[in-house]
Amino acid sequence: MKRVSFAEFGGPDVLRLTDAEEPHAGPGRIRIAVRAAGVNPVDWRIREGQKLSAHPVELPSGVGQDASGVVDEVGEGVEGVEIGDHVLGRGSSTYAEFAVLSAWARMPEGLTFEEAAGYPSVVETALRIIRESGVQPGQTLLVSGASGGVGSAVLQIARDRGITVIGTAGAANQDYLRSLGALATTYGEGWAERVRALGHVDAALDLAGSGVIHELVELTGDPRKVVSIADLGAPEAGARFSGVTGNVPEALAEAVRLIERGKLRIPVEKSYTLAEAAAAHIDSAAGHTRGRRVLIV
Repeated sequence: MKRVSFAEFGGPDVLRLTDAEEPHAGPGRIRIAVRAAGVNPVDWRIREGQKLSAHPVELPSGVGQDASGVVDEVGEGVEGVEIGDHVLGRGSSTYAEFAVLSAWARMPEGLTFEEAAGYPSVVETALRIIRESGVQPGQTLLVSGASGGVGSAVLQIARDRGITVIGTAGAANQDYLRSLGALATTYGEGWAERVRALGHVDAALDLAGSGVIHELVELTGDPRKVVSIADLGAPEAGARFSGVTGNVPEALAEAVRLIERGKLRIPVEKSYTLAEAAAAHIDSAAGHTRGRRVLIV
């Protein structure tokens, strides 16, 4: 089978599309013929060699955690899923023609494989950081860097819970944030004052790692109400860095419920082939994403 992998840490140029042995589903796992794989910032952070304790790496390494596809192997002890089922889920080395998943859910009707691949890690992260921020219904959550996949999920999930959301993004994405129910403003000089003009902030999320932790702490008045998924230095200001995955099966079930209720929809901004994985990483690292980026297999 074909698989994207890297034999050394470095820039996008270390990625190679190579022939590899097919993985197989062990106990408690399933294998899918991958139709699409989600591209997440953690993918290129791992490739760069960033020290992410939740994601230890042995070289050479495959790439990717999220995927959608068709079940073609069911491991010992697995129930409730059959060969031929269409699923989305999380596993390892998903930038490949076949991948083993450790958590999965059946794809909701009306969702394409391309769309489905963008949900697993994004929704798990969104649910986790909303919880860790401590924000409650009736309060206001500030989301810095809100137009990407996690931001798109946070805005919709928070609004469904009765939480007011303020989102910052580039000028081109202001209408997109408003379409998801957020009060929107641009980042850049004077952004904190523009946020204050929109209302009191009870909790804040940093999704872009753009050096705004101190301002977020000032806006909330409490560093314990600030959570980052992109700034490893956040704890230095008393804020929390969230990088440890929570309950993925529970998150997938919640994602499916929200999608089926029409409360969650994350657009795919751009699709790539496996051979274009390096380009996908370059674009992901550049930011300014509206929704998700995925690889089509």
